Amino acid sequence: MSEIPAKATESEDPSDGARADAAGDVARTVPGEDAGDATGEEAGGTAAGPVGDVAGEVPTDAMWQSSPPGSIYDYIKVASFSIGADGLVDQWSLRAEQIFGISAERAVGMDPIEAFVTADRRESGQRKMAEILDGREWTGLVPFRTPASEEAGESADEVTEGLAEVYVMPTVTEDGERAAVCVVVDVRTLRSMETDLAASQAIFGQSPFGFLLIDTDLRVRRANQRFASIFGGSVDDHCGKGVHDYLPRTEAERVTAILRRVLETGDSITDMHVTGYAPGSEERRHWSINLYRVHGGSGRPIGIAWLGTDITARRAAAREAAAARRNLALLNEAGARIGNSLDLETTARELLDVVVPGFCDLATVDLYQGLLAGDETPPGLADGSAELRRVAFASAVSDAPFVGGPAPVAVGAVHHYPFNSPCADALRTARPQHIPAEEGGLIQSTLAVPMVAHDTVVGLAQFSRTKGSEPFGERDRALAVELAARAAVCIDNARLYRREHERALILQRSLLPPGDPEASGLDIACRYLPGNAATEVGGDWFDVIELPGHRTALVVGDVMGRGLRAAVAMGELRTAVRTLALLDLEPAEVLSALDEIARGLGTPGGVQQATRTARQPRDADLSEVYLATCVYAVYDSVTRRCTFANAGHLPPVLVEPGESALMLDVPPGMPLGVGGEPFEEVEVELPEGALLALYTDGLVESRDHPLDEGLQAFVGALTDPSSPLEDVCDHVLNTLDTHHGEDDIALLMARVQGLPADSVGDWTLPREPRSVGRAREYARTQLVAWDLEPLVDTTELLVSELVTNALRYGEGEIRLRLLLDRTLVCEVWDAGLVQPRRRRARDTDEGGRGLQLVGLLSAGWGSRRTPRGKTVWFELPLPDGETGLADPAEALLSLF
Repeated sequence: MSEIPAKATESEDPSDGARADAAGDVARTVPGEDAGDATGEEAGGTAAGPVGDVAGEVPTDAMWQSSPPGSIYDYIKVASFSIGADGLVDQWSLRAEQIFGISAERAVGMDPIEAFVTADRRESGQRKMAEILDGREWTGLVPFRTPASEEAGESADEVTEGLAEVYVMPTVTEDGERAAVCVVVDVRTLRSMETDLAASQAIFGQSPFGFLLIDTDLRVRRANQRFASIFGGSVDDHCGKGVHDYLPRTEAERVTAILRRVLETGDSITDMHVTGYAPGSEERRHWSINLYRVHGGSGRPIGIAWLGTDITARRAAAREAAAARRNLALLNEAGARIGNSLDLETTARELLDVVVPGFCDLATVDLYQGLLAGDETPPGLADGSAELRRVAFASAVSDAPFVGGPAPVAVGAVHHYPFNSPCADALRTARPQHIPAEEGGLIQSTLAVPMVAHDTVVGLAQFSRTKGSEPFGERDRALAVELAARAAVCIDNARLYRREHERALILQRSLLPPGDPEASGLDIACRYLPGNAATEVGGDWFDVIELPGHRTALVVGDVMGRGLRAAVAMGELRTAVRTLALLDLEPAEVLSALDEIARGLGTPGGVQQATRTARQPRDADLSEVYLATCVYAVYDSVTRRCTFANAGHLPPVLVEPGESALMLDVPPGMPLGVGGEPFEEVEVELPEGALLALYTDGLVESRDHPLDEGLQAFVGALTDPSSPLEDVCDHVLNTLDTHHGEDDIALLMARVQGLPADSVGDWTLPREPRSVGRAREYARTQLVAWDLEPLVDTTELLVSELVTNALRYGEGEIRLRLLLDRTLVCEVWDAGLVQPRRRRARDTDEGGRGLQLVGLLSAGWGSRRTPRGKTVWFELPLPDGETGLADPAEALLSLF
């Protein structure tokens, strides 16, 4: 049995052994000869060459010793063993060990029929064995089983069954005895290969994806029909091509590097995106490629499998979905960031902060100059030629916004677009326009989008993308219109609010005292700070009202609420205060009358209707109720006494010379508009040089500072009352938190400067006719002492009229008082309660012209009630060389 290659059972590579077995079989079979007729010598001679080569040195030119990948023996299980003349196994190959699972030591000496054939087939098997040993060849399918090993502890039931194709060839031993060589093929492996081959053909040929088999030289070895249908030609036309034949150069180099890495490392690639063009089409296509290394039966790499899917439509849908999500996110961001401020410029900048760089690279916002100035319909609005002001600009690329284009417009500059320009057309038609790009410029695509709010174009927004960015599409156009519309509504709301705020502020300022008010016996300083632009104008006010007898009314109030409504209510209350002050009512009476007026402001029928409905139970609508706080003080410069009344306002602060500031204990009544409660008065004597401060809550209260802390800080800030009042006001505003802008701030400060004693003349006259002459004499003497000789005649005449009326219509003793300050005031007091009434005397009347004469010759006159009667007064301006005095003679003649 030397014909069996001895080295076959010693091969380390199973495939090498299989190839050696196959070489031996081929060497023994000579074409054209019958194996059965061959003599033993001839058989041995033909086999000697291969045997000698294998057993000894292997020739370098032995072709069957090469091991190219992909040999059939890498997949088919082929084994061989020999049977001696006694019918027992005398040689057992390594492949036989692998197929049957029995080692050579155990197999040698076994009867193959008894060991591997089932009992029901052993009889026929023994006949075949006898025929073979008689020199006959045989081939066929033989079911077999693997006997159990008692040494391994296997039971008789633990056997392996299989099916083998056996080829038996008779041989002759060295002794001339007949033997046989058996070649065995595992049929199960063959059938598995058939199944795998059929499945591979089905998958490769019927796959809806492009399938390539690329060899180790990165050339196409095989392509399926799907791939050929995309790139044209037949399946065979693609064999031998490389990736450079299908993809652009840059993409092909990238894919080639990846293929080499897959071939070297064995790492698979999943969902690799490749971009290219199909033959005959200029449409850019996208493919998703999966790569994995393919191995032969011996485990050696034989190439790469390429599985490709066209994802162009999917990529387009993904881009559309991503664009929709981006646009939605941009709209959400715009809704959150645009319109947080009521400032026009800030709102425009908020729009640009949203769109740059997320939507475009450059953006500008222009608003109509006329609308910014408050005009409802500025000229040129209809045809788009009106002046615009650049309010915002943003760039994500460079400081130069339009390289190669028109000169840029600076932020804040006023300009207009030519009538035939796309921007003017967009403003005119209220439709977005595409502006073509300038050659050689930076801009690739520009959209001019009108900003439309409430069917009114308020401005123009321009969005530009630079070269290298994707041009604007229809979806981008719709998004730009939506963004511009949202910003336009916010800008228009801010414009309307600014207009209302400015009008309310103008109204409020017009109702405040112009400049620094003057008062007799007082040094006055005041401050008014409106809230910021984001806060509606409030209803804070103050006033300084001159009263007869060199007295002064100081008023500070605050209407609850904001906006134009509060400003109008404040104006009505301020007008009412001045009217009531001219009636010379007591402070408590003034506040009571104001309370009735405030209640009437929220009632359509006015004060009387408010009085009637107040007696009826009803649910008040707080939105129509006007409430206000107010402190009203009357200061007499002669006595330096001040009478206070408070309607729910913060207490006045008094700083006496050398003393710390303190809050006066003035009973805080109910706010104006509540009604039903009387107001109390408090009279305080103010020392010379004392400082009095009236204020509103905006000065001492804010969101960050409670009222108590603000009051303590205000009192602590009044440390040096001797400084000039203007400096004191500035110090207070700089010390306190007055920049919060949450509310208006009103501050009224007065320093007491009473009339000197030599500026007052005061006499008491008995109720007798001679008192008229004495009154004239007292007046003449006092005026001469004051160097007011030009006023002597007029004063004597008017004093005699008033004293005469007091004698005729008054009661009790008569008091005459002359007061010299910025004007000359003469007062006549008596105990009568009847107020003098001026009437027009007829030509035939002998009297009734005294008060007419007083009105003609004086700058003003009037009467007021006092705790013990009444006072009638008149006022004369001091001679200054420019203002001429009325001639008493002409005044007397004018009465007739």
